[in-house]
Amino acid sequence: MAIRMHIPRNDADWQAYYQFRWQQLRAPWQQPLGSERDELEHQSHHRMLMDGDRLIGVARLHQLDDGKAQVRYMAVDPAYQGQQLGARLLTELEQQALALGCSQVVLNARDTALGFYQRLGYSMQQEAASQFGIAHYRMQRYLRLPGSAEDWQLRCQQLQQNWHQQIPLSRFMQLEIVTFDGTELCCQAPLEPNINLHGTMFAGSLYSLATLTGWGLLHLQLQALSIQADLVLADGHIRYLKPMQQTPQARCSMLSAKGDLSVLNQGRHASQRIKVELLSADKVVALFEGHYKALLPRRAQ
Repeated sequence: MAIRMHIPRNDADWQAYYQFRWQQLRAPWQQPLGSERDELEHQSHHRMLMDGDRLIGVARLHQLDDGKAQVRYMAVDPAYQGQQLGARLLTELEQQALALGCSQVVLNARDTALGFYQRLGYSMQQEAASQFGIAHYRMQRYLRLPGSAEDWQLRCQQLQQNWHQQIPLSRFMQLEIVTFDGTELCCQAPLEPNINLHGTMFAGSLYSLATLTGWGLLHLQLQALSIQADLVLADGHIRYLKPMQQTPQARCSMLSAKGDLSVLNQGRHASQRIKVELLSADKVVALFEGHYKALLPRRAQ
């Protein structure tokens, strides 16, 4: 049976939910029943992962008053760890945060979990209060990049010009940026200059459209964070599902961008994995995942 996401709704759900939170997050440190709850439970958004009738993961999100939302009480059954279930819970809550109009998600991570959150796009901000003698750190992730609609329009115009000037293929493809609202980037290229002998879009053009769309999202992130880096595609995989027959578009969002870019400020190269959907008349016809590297610029000799 497939593992499914569930929202607690009845007394049995809530009893199992809080019991699991206590068992995973409080009982190992000899904390009493009730310590797994706080005063924000009724104004929060709760999620449960179920394997059949078995509860195997929980997490909670509550909205702050400064355009942020906070994740707390996230736990996965040790028998199910290593299956990306924590990432699945986190993505579910990030989607909820976006629906609430939040631009950032914050959380306090144990020192042993820093790598997990950094791989998912969270950057470490500062030390947080320790709990049960365990060091914690405040982490955050942008779901919508800072900037106004005018800022993004100008930056997208500059990005498209740079593509056409520095990457001739993009000019021949007639690739252009359609929209960017701080969270989702959409690009397109007309079918005619990218057509194959079957009257559909050439597979190489599809790959290039997806690659540059993901590259563009990474570029826009670095601009918003005022970080200079050279961007390259380290690896990319695409699945062609159906022929691209009309209105070729590619889109990707901040939710799909996984990897901490702030390490560039620490003198280290960074990487991100970005998923891109390719659409024909609003129907997904291919899926691309790119592994991009953001490399520190070489110092002038």
